[in-house]
Amino acid sequence: MIHVVAIITTHPGQREKLLAATQANLAAVRAEEGCLEYGLAIDAEKTPAAFGEDTVVVVEKWASPQALAAHARAPHMAAFSAATKDIVATRAIHVLQPA
Repeated sequence: MIHVVAIITTHPGQREKLLAATQANLAAVRAEEGCLEYGLAIDAEKTPAAFGEDTVVVVEKWASPQALAAHARAPHMAAFSAATKDIVATRAIHVLQPA
């Protein structure tokens, strides 16, 4: 199993647009072979460790590295990236394995 934590920060004030685009893509991602979990999260409250009001965290679980690689090549992910390229400021993708 592979875990992914994607931290995506938008340009100021663009988080709602990113959330809408991501939510529109959820069904296609969750239907991919090997997708065990794919969900969106934002800060629950302001704390010293908060990501901030322009950040969305995507929490993912994939059955295998091959499933994750196929996800990265999926046409709907290419379309998502193209549709959100002008609102995303930074993206950090952390690929993890169970300890």
